[in-house]
Amino acid sequence: MHIPENYLSLSTCAVMTAAMVPVWTYSVKKIKTEIPKAKMPLLGIGAAFSFLGMMFNIPLPGGTTGHAVGGTLIAILTGSPAAGCISVSIALLLQALLFGDGGILAFGANCFNMAFALPFLGFYIYRFLLKKTGKRTISAAVGSYVGINAAAFLAAIEFGIQPLLFTDAAGKALYCPYPLTVSIPAMMIGHITLFGLAEVVLTTVVLAFVEKVTPKALDEVPDKTAFQPLYILMAVLIALTPLGLLATGTAWGEWGADEIASLVSGGTELGYTPSGMLNGFELSAIFPDYSIAGLPEWSGYILSAVVGVALLVIVFKILSSIMKDKVDFSKKAA
Repeated sequence: MHIPENYLSLSTCAVMTAAMVPVWTYSVKKIKTEIPKAKMPLLGIGAAFSFLGMMFNIPLPGGTTGHAVGGTLIAILTGSPAAGCISVSIALLLQALLFGDGGILAFGANCFNMAFALPFLGFYIYRFLLKKTGKRTISAAVGSYVGINAAAFLAAIEFGIQPLLFTDAAGKALYCPYPLTVSIPAMMIGHITLFGLAEVVLTTVVLAFVEKVTPKALDEVPDKTAFQPLYILMAVLIALTPLGLLATGTAWGEWGADEIASLVSGGTELGYTPSGMLNGFELSAIFPDYSIAGLPEWSGYILSAVVGVALLVIVFKILSSIMKDKVDFSKKAA
């Protein structure tokens, strides 16, 4: 679901980034007023779970892959979709800058889908169902499933409008070449089935783990020791990340410019490389595709996971250290 560089026009990227600015502004303000300083490390832990969840690629027949995101999970753990927004946004930024997973120019679009639509819609569906049914696990499962499918649908729209709006003199697409009739089913089939299920599993399993092993992590002012079991769970997931390498192929819409001409999607071979992709912007990632030069693929994957998780935890610890605690602790999170 990570939209790569040069799949969207510059104008589309600008519009999507502009749309995210008020969302980020709102989310930062909500965190400052609603999230206690003592609970800020939970945002970093949530961002780490999101980062790791996106490394566990799941294959589908036909050679495509996908993954969970964890945005609804973070919103539920913190009681705030704004926290989910900021946590996933920072995870996506780290992925784009260090690992080349998602484009820098497409960062706003990726955040709109995975850091805005997913956690906000997922959380409010969860909260509505929880009030109606009182069943936390089922509510979390439905909310996370709807959230990730909404994010996938938005990405499909962003992909699919490109050939309608941006073509060269010969009528060939300048950016993503696949219209809505191809992009929507291609994105949604995988997410309605396996990838949506992966989001449900990540959300419900981690939520159940927290409730049974360290429920104090959900307190309004959690003790620092309450987070220790979550760090242990992160270490286990890091060790298991090479399982994501078992999924061969590339996620739909994330092919390189060097391979798109020969790909068959929607039943036909494209036969050309869109000029916007061929001559577009490229940022050289330090650890491209979560690999490290000179190391076996599996060990590079683990080390990339360690680097990513460590950076996310450190970022939120720094934010916590400079944060002024002005929260009214008598107000419970939703």
